[in-house]
Amino acid sequence: MKSSVWNMIHELQRDSEDPVCAYVYDLAGIQEQVRHMLHTLPRGTRLFYAIKANPDSRIIEALLPWVHGFEVASIGELLKVRSVSSEVPILFGGPGKKENELKQAIEHQVSFIHVESLLELRRVIAIATRRGEEVRILLRINLRSSTLPRTRIVMGGGPSPFGMDEESVEEAVRVIREEGAGLVRLCGFHFHSLSNNVDARLHAEMIEMYLQKVEMWQQAYDLHLEVINAGGGFGVTYDGSPGFDWSLFTSLIERSEARGRLASRGIQLYFEPGRMLVADHGYYAAEVTDIKTSHGQHFAVLRGGTHHNRLPASWGHNHPFHIMSTDRWGHSFARPEVRDNKVHVVGELCTPKDRMHSDAEVERLRVGDIVVFEKSGAYCWTISHHDFLGHPHPAFHYLTEDNNHVNSDEACQSARR
Repeated sequence: MKSSVWNMIHELQRDSEDPVCAYVYDLAGIQEQVRHMLHTLPRGTRLFYAIKANPDSRIIEALLPWVHGFEVASIGELLKVRSVSSEVPILFGGPGKKENELKQAIEHQVSFIHVESLLELRRVIAIATRRGEEVRILLRINLRSSTLPRTRIVMGGGPSPFGMDEESVEEAVRVIREEGAGLVRLCGFHFHSLSNNVDARLHAEMIEMYLQKVEMWQQAYDLHLEVINAGGGFGVTYDGSPGFDWSLFTSLIERSEARGRLASRGIQLYFEPGRMLVADHGYYAAEVTDIKTSHGQHFAVLRGGTHHNRLPASWGHNHPFHIMSTDRWGHSFARPEVRDNKVHVVGELCTPKDRMHSDAEVERLRVGDIVVFEKSGAYCWTISHHDFLGHPHPAFHYLTEDNNHVNSDEACQSARR
């Protein structure tokens, strides 16, 4: 963990009488991560940030100079991006888009709409007809395949509410030509089959399958395409095992003959990672408010829990953490602690499911110490049930490239500007 993150959390406790409960986002770390990823991107590829991983406005601002654009999956996300930039390219995806959402997406000049069904396609055509303007789309396709990498979250390869089956491509092309001529332009295809894959070779093989399918469709239907959006799904590990090898992945994509052929025809390859850009650069800090021993097991109760960071409960894993020892103790009675033992790290909610880590082995953990959960930059705060039991929300703090500390109030003012 960076010393600047460590120092910031110490400052938070020093400056407040209340127990620490805060997120810290390392914006400089996020920017460095993206710079590293861009460095190895092959010619003709583009990197978008899928903001569902973390739609914090400060993160969007930090990424704006670096990524090619943003992928959004709701009008709320679209408006959040547009509040930061009125011009940056946006990809608009997600199942179940309503007509009003499609209309707003067009009004806000998204670059492409990811069309997920024949009904959605006809809705886009109807809106384009009323508006008298051409709408650029990508068809999201759910390939029939038994060879996709197996991950915790799978959206393609079999029955799925996401995208249209590849058998529907022919009909979709027909509808565009017969019902949407001059109104809808098919610019390419979108694929997003899985999430959090950590095997770079298998991911590259999956992308190769996408590219070969598009080549086949391009020839079969005489398509003039601009884009293949290969989605995201680049994985992060939470148990210390190796994560996704981005350099290996991009080297394999660079050597892809199918990619080379498509690039020679001017077709760009898009990637839209989320978790991989931000997960490692977020920290959730929660102070220990009590330590209990029950039936021979130890429990450390936090000011916070899964209502702020639901990922460990959602995925059923032990979330990695560091203990920040502190001297905060203003009482004459003994300070509770656990030494050289296992402890369950739990939250303040009235449910046994509010658990961040089970059987953590600790040398010493005391009331007043701070548990700092790493890898809390993606799918942590925004997927959580924030208002359950009415506990106060955590504070949000940001580290910039010059190690400046920006708190949440300052960030809100910046976002409004």
